[in-house]
Amino acid sequence: MATLKVGNAPCSWGTLEFEAAQGEQIGYGRMLDELAATGYTGTELGDWGYMPTDPAALSAELSRRGLVMLGAFVPVAMKYRSAHKPGVDLAVKTARLLAAVGTDPKPFLVLADDNGSVPERTLNAGRVTPSMGLSDDEWRVFAEGANLVARTVLAETGLRTVFHHHCAGYVETPDEIARLLELTDPQALGLVFDTGHYAYGSNGADTVAALERFKDRVWYIHFKDCHPGVAAAARDQGWDYFQALRHGVFCELGQGCVDFPAAMRWLRETGYDGYTLVEQDVLPAWARRRRARAATANTCAVSNRISPKY
Repeated sequence: MATLKVGNAPCSWGTLEFEAAQGEQIGYGRMLDELAATGYTGTELGDWGYMPTDPAALSAELSRRGLVMLGAFVPVAMKYRSAHKPGVDLAVKTARLLAAVGTDPKPFLVLADDNGSVPERTLNAGRVTPSMGLSDDEWRVFAEGANLVARTVLAETGLRTVFHHHCAGYVETPDEIARLLELTDPQALGLVFDTGHYAYGSNGADTVAALERFKDRVWYIHFKDCHPGVAAAARDQGWDYFQALRHGVFCELGQGCVDFPAAMRWLRETGYDGYTLVEQDVLPAWARRRRARAATANTCAVSNRISPKY
């Protein structure tokens, strides 16, 4: 029977990449201690500077807890050609650190749009319409930037890049995911399929059907859940992405609409042998309230609901 390798990320402890979600953070040492104690065996880097950026120091922190580094999130506003060069520089800097501490499996550079930076997309996350999307010319520039980042990271560091479709960015809906994949190099750029962002961005569409649709490009998996009641309230009341986040649209695994048993059956049947990364995006104040109710990392207690055997 195959073993499902499961990691978790700093965002589950309230360390999010958005300025609108910044606040008090717990130290990376405590976060890694709690992550490892809960039974996870991998992590992502989080914001640059949250964990040590010296490779020897970071390797020591990981190895003494028995953890592997799985990836790092790099946002780039690829709609704008002027953002491509700075984006490549940031991606390569990040990938060099990943490559220096990477073991088995090799980590991914997780590329994304500069989510949350475009007012129209942020306001309408979870309910965007085609009119809010990129034009054909903008798609070509966007794909050009994604290809440039992925090809440069591969050439400079030997690491592969996966694109993170994400609400409040220009690659959110199923059709937008498909368009990006159609326009980018399948040898250089894969997809990190995020179950929660897919559920929210597609208004609850079938996760397994999406995994099957995009299976040739799915190189990495993020497990996140989506609360359908909160998503419906966000649509009805016109909440923006950050308001939906504060109301718990990305709930604990098993409390939302994502069919995780079906997703795990798909992973087994297709022979997926990589890591699955659990993420629960929690804002810092929410994370503090939750930590006060438990002695250990109850933000990650979802591991009790996901058997490592599947």
